[in-house]
Amino acid sequence: MSFDGIPVYKKKTYKKSAELSGAAPKKHDFIVVGSGPIGLAAALAMARKGHKVIIVTAFDFVPAGSKGICYSKEALDIFDQLGVGERIVDKGVIWNVGKVFWGESTDPVYQFDMLPVKDQKNPGFVNIQQYYVEDYLVDALEKMDNVDIRWGHKVSGIDTRDDGATLTITTRDGDYQLDTDYVIACDGSKSTIRDLMGLDFAGRIFEDSFLIADVKFKQSRPSERWFWFDPPFNQGRTALLHKQPDDIWRLDFQLGWEVDREEAIKPENVAPFIKGLLGEDTEYEEDWMSIYTFQCRRMARFVHGRVIFAGDAAHQVSPFGARGANSGLPDIQNLCWKLDLILRGQAPESLLESYNIERTQGADENILNSTRSTDFITPKSETSTIFRDAVLEMAGEHEFARPFVNSGRLSAPTPYHISPLSTPDGTEFAQGPKPGHVCVDAPIVQDGKDGWLLESLGNEFTLLYFGDTPPQTKIKTLVLPNTGLASDRYGANTSYLVRPDNIVAARWAHANTQNANTQDVERAYKRALGEEA
Repeated sequence: MSFDGIPVYKKKTYKKSAELSGAAPKKHDFIVVGSGPIGLAAALAMARKGHKVIIVTAFDFVPAGSKGICYSKEALDIFDQLGVGERIVDKGVIWNVGKVFWGESTDPVYQFDMLPVKDQKNPGFVNIQQYYVEDYLVDALEKMDNVDIRWGHKVSGIDTRDDGATLTITTRDGDYQLDTDYVIACDGSKSTIRDLMGLDFAGRIFEDSFLIADVKFKQSRPSERWFWFDPPFNQGRTALLHKQPDDIWRLDFQLGWEVDREEAIKPENVAPFIKGLLGEDTEYEEDWMSIYTFQCRRMARFVHGRVIFAGDAAHQVSPFGARGANSGLPDIQNLCWKLDLILRGQAPESLLESYNIERTQGADENILNSTRSTDFITPKSETSTIFRDAVLEMAGEHEFARPFVNSGRLSAPTPYHISPLSTPDGTEFAQGPKPGHVCVDAPIVQDGKDGWLLESLGNEFTLLYFGDTPPQTKIKTLVLPNTGLASDRYGANTSYLVRPDNIVAARWAHANTQNANTQDVERAYKRALGEEA
């Protein structure tokens, strides 16, 4: 198969499938379609749970090009659950601070900290080229005996049924079919699965074009996100700078809607932007050039019978705010624990509807914030421009104006305000994450060893108990003292039922001399499995 124009980072080996070699056909529990970071994460999550995994991907290589580079703390916590987090952090460029500039001023009008809650294992953000992330995920998968990555096998047809689907796969050796109970469609914004099923996105496409220029140069600059409104090297428009590993820097320039894309990425036309930002005397090498437009769209539903969509196949947002992979990875974390329990017969199939309910909320939250960012960055009327410039002018001297500066509200965990899996609680909690909210990390001591709360929670249901005498329950229980930073963040004499995706399902306050009610815990656990409302 040909993929003209897509650079190759690492070539992979195509193999003729067993089905084309005469093997007897069989039905699979699920098939993952797509080998981007979301598909690979889905495969690794399920493989680590002990399932036999088949990944079908049209590519027979890991693509080069930086593409997505910013990975949030939530994404890093998910990568930790997949066993690749530390490798990504070690290779990546850590940053917590972002600065916003306006016009010719070299002083920022505003700056922010992406990790306001300190003393957590992972930083606010790590910048790392997408091909490294994909390569690390592939490395982990290739070491597992229960994983079959089918490089160069393209989905060309799908026949859906109430109890599963049959995929038609096209290869250089011919076509074959895979029969499966579930399809996890992670095949990107141009999803073949979505097109074959006649499904589509709804939302906005913004009439503006942006140039991505990843260049290599050596220069002493801090590991911070720098964003410019109306800089002298791109007057009337915007620019963005991020540092990546290997002396690669991401430069991003707003170009406007009426632009010739082929001309815009020619070296002689890119050079004035780069030298304007970095300095006329800066020597650099081109690494990756592309043009993109803003899109904020999603499917109406992410679950269609036995076909489940995740990542860019299900939703798209503009890059400002780093909400691409950082919204797709929570999709996978949310989906895979549910599908795992369904396949094991420990939860009803109807639990999948909660994936649709929760992650469409996540997509809507990301689209809302991304749309607001886009409207601020690229105002479409004179009134909007006046408002933006007034905010930027006031932000330099007045603190109240700074929260209105929107250079891309950066990705943060989405609370599930509506979830059939959450047990509502009262108003007695002065602190701690609410049901539907993600757990915050904290340093803890377990068995005399220093550790981290999220690592100790693992990827299974856990009763997090602060106090002396926890209830007797079949659920894994993590007992912590009523002292220390974790207790400060969650509240002394409290209990939390935490889902495998680190989302709080329920919480209780209890007196020093009383246990949390075992029946309440069991009832909340059943609700979190979708077994009772």
